[in-house]
Amino acid sequence: MEVRKIENYNMMKCFNSSRFRKGLLLAGTITVLGVALEAQALLTIDKSMEIAVDNSPDMQQTELSLVRSQERLNAQRARLKSQFSITLDPFDYEKTNRFDQQTSEWYLNESASTGGTFAINQRILPTDGELMLVNRFSYDYSLTESAFASDPLSKTYNNRLYLQFTQPIFTYNRTRMETEKLELEYEASLIRYLLMQLNLERNVAQEFYSVYSNQMSLDIAREDLKNNEESYEIILNKVEGGLLALEELYQAEVNRATSHSGVFNAELTLANSLDQFKVLIGLPLDTSLLVAAEIMADTVPVNQELAISHALENRMELREREIDLENANFDLIVAKSTNEFAGSVTASFGVQGNDEQFSRLFETPTNTPAIGLTLNIPLFDWGERKSEIKAAEASLQSSQIDYQVQQTDIEMNIRSVVRSLKNLENQIEIQRKTVENAELTYDINLERYRNGDLTSMDLGLYQNQLSESKMALTNAIINYKIELLNLKIQTLYDFEKQVPIIPEELHSYEEENK
Repeated sequence: MEVRKIENYNMMKCFNSSRFRKGLLLAGTITVLGVALEAQALLTIDKSMEIAVDNSPDMQQTELSLVRSQERLNAQRARLKSQFSITLDPFDYEKTNRFDQQTSEWYLNESASTGGTFAINQRILPTDGELMLVNRFSYDYSLTESAFASDPLSKTYNNRLYLQFTQPIFTYNRTRMETEKLELEYEASLIRYLLMQLNLERNVAQEFYSVYSNQMSLDIAREDLKNNEESYEIILNKVEGGLLALEELYQAEVNRATSHSGVFNAELTLANSLDQFKVLIGLPLDTSLLVAAEIMADTVPVNQELAISHALENRMELREREIDLENANFDLIVAKSTNEFAGSVTASFGVQGNDEQFSRLFETPTNTPAIGLTLNIPLFDWGERKSEIKAAEASLQSSQIDYQVQQTDIEMNIRSVVRSLKNLENQIEIQRKTVENAELTYDINLERYRNGDLTSMDLGLYQNQLSESKMALTNAIINYKIELLNLKIQTLYDFEKQVPIIPEELHSYEEENK
């Protein structure tokens, strides 16, 4: 693999030129060392998130679970529509030797039939009833080889058309519960998908800013190397001119070698973090990338009461617990139906015709009304129903406790994040002032060093102090941005834009189910 170095923006110029005013802007371009390609992909944090959503195995599995729940719900909704069916019995033939007890005679009977049934079945969601329209048509043929048979040959056309309604009574609506369970299952799958997406967004942001921080460390290490090389040239000229002792040159050489090692270590750290970033977003390790980051140092005002109230109203984890509560209630209803007193009423009305001639089949139809009542009366179940109810009630109480604990955890976490943001705001201000002082101190001592009033070892201390303060400021800003993103995920509210961020998929689902 041909490894080549690509020039990066010098982030230190941004530090030095702006002096970290209130509207400090940190911008960096990170270049990956990899296989030379015709063109490099420029990745922002938003583009990285899109790639991660498409390539993440966890996201793919969660999406497949969502598709499965959606299709199961679609199938249930399809079952609630009118179902049309045709059942055909094209041919049925039988020839048997039978015994007639009245005549004590064996005789042959040959029979054949053909027919079919057309049915329309409609489930009634509000009552859990079933309405059926059925038409049964058949043709029957029978030949009896017996001397005592009055009519050995029989050919008959039959048709029966009837409308039937069946209604369960003294029990719960199973069709409605089944539908609502599938709706809750789909909503839970959608919530899991969106939560996975938010969690992935947090992980991508952390890795993205980690790469950015490592790039900053590399830039600082390179600047340190540049300063040590300049220092080495100055000392070399002074030693050759007899103005400094040879020991100063030896120390300068050590400082320069140490800086070279620091650059090499920073390059290794950056390469490793880039590999981790590629794995997270699902790209091959030999992919050549150009990653651009832009970080504003301005802080954002956060209203803690708004954050907590918005989270308690919109957090998807709370809706998950609510779904658990609803499912627990369903389980309690099912438990109460164990060995229950229940029944069903069936009523039908139709017409039936029978004739040897098809043309006369419908001339004299016969009415065929019917009604029936079925009751299931349990007598003794040895405490099965009572135990099932107690188990379901315990599960329901457990779900209620989980809901309350989830509410408390959400409020506690948000309060912690808000406090952390306040602390990070202070850290940014402190580190900004520290960098300004470190820059002034370094400039003053650099001039002293050039005048021969300061040793290279002393100057190195001031230089390290400046590098560490710049890195501390960068990390403080990155930590603030990550914590602000964490607050957005915790509250589903974007305090930078002052707008809620209800996921579009969840919003569409809520609109459909209003």
